[in-house]
Amino acid sequence: MKRTINAQIMLIVTIAIVLTSILCTLAYYKVFREEVIEDLKAYTNLLAETDFVNGDSSSEDNLESENSTSSENSLESGKSHYNLEKIQSYADNLSKAGIRVTIIESDGDVIFDNVADISELENHRDRAEIADAYEKGEGSSIRRSSTINRSNFYYAVRLDDGSILRTAKETSSIFNIFGHAFPLVVIFAFILIGVCYIISHFLTKSILKPIEDLSKDISSFPDKNEESTKQIYKELNPILLHIRDQHADIVKSSKIRQEFTANVSHELKTPLTSISGYSELIENGMATEEDTIKFAEEIHRNSDRLLVLINDILRLAELDTANEEELATQTVDLNIIAQTCQAMVEPSADKHGVTVTVEGSETLVKANKTMMEELIYNLCDNAIRYNKKGGHVWITTKDNTLTVEDDGIGISEKNQNRIFERFFRVDKSRSKKTGGTGLGLAIVKHIVEVHEATMNLESNEGKGTKITIEFPN
Repeated sequence: MKRTINAQIMLIVTIAIVLTSILCTLAYYKVFREEVIEDLKAYTNLLAETDFVNGDSSSEDNLESENSTSSENSLESGKSHYNLEKIQSYADNLSKAGIRVTIIESDGDVIFDNVADISELENHRDRAEIADAYEKGEGSSIRRSSTINRSNFYYAVRLDDGSILRTAKETSSIFNIFGHAFPLVVIFAFILIGVCYIISHFLTKSILKPIEDLSKDISSFPDKNEESTKQIYKELNPILLHIRDQHADIVKSSKIRQEFTANVSHELKTPLTSISGYSELIENGMATEEDTIKFAEEIHRNSDRLLVLINDILRLAELDTANEEELATQTVDLNIIAQTCQAMVEPSADKHGVTVTVEGSETLVKANKTMMEELIYNLCDNAIRYNKKGGHVWITTKDNTLTVEDDGIGISEKNQNRIFERFFRVDKSRSKKTGGTGLGLAIVKHIVEVHEATMNLESNEGKGTKITIEFPN
């Protein structure tokens, strides 16, 4: 995880450096380009205000009278007249600063250029800056030479007589500028990447330290109160709280399984020991004929107990699986199921001298029919086993509620929270005598949970117990 975070941070840093370098170069070039154009504009406007530009056709006689060689220094194009000596003088000064000066007539012919031979220059009428100057009064453009990797900046202005005065300057192109800056950018990039790598290493380590400490000991995670959770990242609190709760559930489940395993071993050991002991006596001929019949009855009784116990254990395992699987449900009438269960427990009730009565009306709920039969049967069976001779059991169904009430031995207050535990018995001697496994109410609890129902227990020691189960509407 550290390696992944470091790699991602370094990737972001590298991308940021590259993009920053490119953007800075573009921004610098934009400012540079604007400054060059502004300089050319200033030079051009300064030249436009000089006397050699403002001459007209009437000034020709004055120029000839003042200078005998004016015929060699003046040019008549039929459109404008300029003093080329003054133009050349100004242009020579500007050429030292790398400024090129060009004058173009209204028809596009070049009449002066301080750098190139005008006889070799083509018509400039279609040049972008010249066309804009003819149309708008001024124009500018930039043309890049791919052969020498440089850019030419042009600025042109239209004069009063319709001709065009243009200045130009050759500079490095953006690629040339970036090329010169690239070695320095690379050096700084490596330095920044190195510094960021060191910072990233320590930053990642500090970020993951609380999580690593927590992974070593999940129990070190603080409680849910706000003050104690400050040492853990606030965004991780919901996940960590969920992990801690799951961890607690796992530990609890592990303890329950260990206790269940121990209880199962103990419960199985008792009847198996009896069966083994009685059968050994019979095998060794140490039992009389009368004892043999008695021992056979005990073996049969303990065998039945083993079968019931194993069936209950298997059923609990099935119910544990049912918590994770989709429950097959249908609309069932609890009153009809209660009447069926009444008939099933009737032999046991007669044996214990207990009367079972079904009351109430039609009660339709959405549930698993087989589980509902088990639920009512186990509640009734438990109420019969822990009753007294001449006692009663009432099964009542009404609305979406099932109630099983008896007037038996009841449950003490301290044991009421434990009676749904596996193998827990209120009266162990009675349970063994009546053949109970201690798993009936545990099965009931599972069935209630998988149906998302609620269960309420009311009991007074010596007066009886009432269990009410309310199903969702």
